[in-house]
Amino acid sequence: MPTPSASSTDAAKPAAASGGVQSLERAFDLLERMADAGGEVGLSELSVSSGLPLPTIHRLMRTLVVCGYVRQQPNRRYALGPRLIRLGESASRLLGTWARPYLARLVEETGETANMALLDGDEIVYVAQVPSKHSMRMFTEVGRRVLPHSTGVGKALLADVPPDQVRSLLARTGMPAATDKTITTPDGFLTALAEVRRLGYAVDDNEQEIGVRCLAVSVPDSPTAAAISISGPAGRVTEEATEKIVPVLKQVAAELSEALANSGSPAH
Repeated sequence: MPTPSASSTDAAKPAAASGGVQSLERAFDLLERMADAGGEVGLSELSVSSGLPLPTIHRLMRTLVVCGYVRQQPNRRYALGPRLIRLGESASRLLGTWARPYLARLVEETGETANMALLDGDEIVYVAQVPSKHSMRMFTEVGRRVLPHSTGVGKALLADVPPDQVRSLLARTGMPAATDKTITTPDGFLTALAEVRRLGYAVDDNEQEIGVRCLAVSVPDSPTAAAISISGPAGRVTEEATEKIVPVLKQVAAELSEALANSGSPAH
């Protein structure tokens, strides 16, 4: 997602300079600004942040409202509309499809089941998986939703989120214990996130399921918060194995990030 400064610069470009349709560029820029705001916004706020004149903002927003991508609230402010949900769900599935060749490489190089997960609201949703070739292997159904506090991908995705936002999320979801190893206090979870930042990867050590260890890293600069992971029996995903697996995880995450940024095309 572009930064505000980059977006406002792009919004002000004439169509000929970018080779695109100016009104489309501006409309998508406004949608991204609304997503960044996380709630309702007014026309004047959008005008200030984008650098566009109020009449232009009003015309674009009116079109987006008619199309269902934006809705106008009773207080005359604007929020993202329900038609974006379908687009988001389709895009999430597509992101999982793009990730599969990279997950397959993880399985090839580590021998363990590889997953991709996104942060969707307060929950983790698994969008892709390539299973291990071992007869004893981990299986997580694509589309499954879990709470982030007991998963490696959850820790990886929340590691760089401000602590007050993490506490708010945990207050909304609660912290039920999936096993006797599950972290069940906000302070304990924030300590775990600090360890993720220190190490550069996250660990689920028997916290979601006894006998299972998971190693996870976030995908840098992903269009939406995403993480990839491997999971396997604790007897195979040992401390010694971790030292070999983590560099592979990080390398694959970096390559997936580059592919998504450049073309969104799968690995060749």
